[in-house]
Amino acid sequence: MQIRPVPEHAGPIEAAYAHALAANEPVCVAQRWHADDRGWSLMNQLQRVLAPEGQVNYSVQLPGVIKAWHRHAQQTDFWIVLHGHIKIGVHRTPDHALGEAAWSIVTGAHRPGVVIIPPTLWHGAATIGPEPAGLLYYVTRAFDPAKPDEERRRFDDPAWFPWHVVHR
Repeated sequence: MQIRPVPEHAGPIEAAYAHALAANEPVCVAQRWHADDRGWSLMNQLQRVLAPEGQVNYSVQLPGVIKAWHRHAQQTDFWIVLHGHIKIGVHRTPDHALGEAAWSIVTGAHRPGVVIIPPTLWHGAATIGPEPAGLLYYVTRAFDPAKPDEERRRFDDPAWFPWHVVHR
């Protein structure tokens, strides 16, 4: 299976969200640090995509950890790595109407961006490097423990996905 880079979207985040849903593929919207004498910030990250039925979460993933695979039937995920770096993997199964495809991107402190993962795509993350990674993520539907919109499988299924560091 060929692993493609996650496509980058140059327009506003709401247009990237619409594209991700229509194409059923992940999209990354590159972000810019705003820096001055006082420090730095990432601003207006999810403007015009937040909705009352969504939920904002923060997760820390330790070095060497792989959290994969899972998917949602209805929910879209918006991932922003605030500390450290993670390799995000996304996979569409062969039985999908658009066919099988897989994507990967490393994002984090030195490559900020919002990765949008639409429903039905399997996705996960591996911490890259020696420090923990901090993931801020917005999901378009709040978690319901009585009826979770989540299906899981092992990190090594599919076995061909390169969670390890790929030397080029």
